[in-house]
Amino acid sequence: MEDLLFKLSVMLVPGMLAVVCHEVSHGFIAWRFGDPTARMMGRLTLNPIKHIDIIGTLMIFIIGIGWAKPVPVVYENLHNPKRDMIWVAAAGPITNILLATLSAFVLRGVLAMSNLASSATPLAMVAEPVVMMLAFSVYINLLLAIFNMIPVPPLDGGRVMVGLLPYRQAAAWSRIEPYGMVIIILLVFFTNVFSYVISPLLQVGVHLLAGPQSNLVLGVTRLMMR
Repeated sequence: MEDLLFKLSVMLVPGMLAVVCHEVSHGFIAWRFGDPTARMMGRLTLNPIKHIDIIGTLMIFIIGIGWAKPVPVVYENLHNPKRDMIWVAAAGPITNILLATLSAFVLRGVLAMSNLASSATPLAMVAEPVVMMLAFSVYINLLLAIFNMIPVPPLDGGRVMVGLLPYRQAAAWSRIEPYGMVIIILLVFFTNVFSYVISPLLQVGVHLLAGPQSNLVLGVTRLMMR
């Protein structure tokens, strides 16, 4: 029970912030491009109650990646639906990359101000859980960005692909959306796509952002997923 509470204290805030900001960014960009649906439904808020999906939240603690309720976007309301949907879809992963970058920057600063390895001062006692939360934030945001850019609708990468393809090919690609989640589950659980594609990209991203602290980020993540 104590182990569960410890993991909850480290993972909940960065995990929820990652998925909530991801969805809010979709709604905000859609609004800027002409679709006010998310704003009218009160979804342009960081209040997690407006976005929380129970199963998606539980998945953060079970498999290390989760989701919130998708923000509704009415395609026809966009000024230029095919072009604008590229930016609406890409906004989520871009937001996660920005959050991962900010978390890595703050992580370096916190570590520079405290000597966690040899000090038991009040500063170190406060800094240690903050460091773990920031380390997990780097990981979960990069994972969400990379995973969501798999080019299979309804993931963001699939919708970006539909926007980039010529109309005939885009229409054909968009028709796989009803089967998209089944395809994604098969790819993740029954192929080596995670081991050979997602995991290497994730490690490269962690090393680029966290630098000397990359082992700390990966170590904290392994501890949380144990």
